[in-house]
Amino acid sequence: MENYLKDPRCEISNNRAENKIRPFTVGRKNWLFSDTPAGARASAVIYSIVETAKANNLAPRDYIQYLFENLPDMEIQTHPERLDQILPWGKLIQENFV
Repeated sequence: MENYLKDPRCEISNNRAENKIRPFTVGRKNWLFSDTPAGARASAVIYSIVETAKANNLAPRDYIQYLFENLPDMEIQTHPERLDQILPWGKLIQENFV
């Protein structure tokens, strides 16, 4: 508790950190009702993509639409390095979606 007195960069309140994890807390309750482990995994993956898009100032719907339209043609199996092009913090994505 006294750390904020030693370092002026520390905030007195942790509200910002709590607000960042709130969507995961709500999601955790929703995932209890996934019918199968595969369904739960799929929900977690899409949820992670949405939250990562938000964290990188992207519109999640537009970013996911871009992924659905472009991933099938990217030949990720033979060229895994192409994944770097579509990461939400990548230059190409930031230039086109922010």
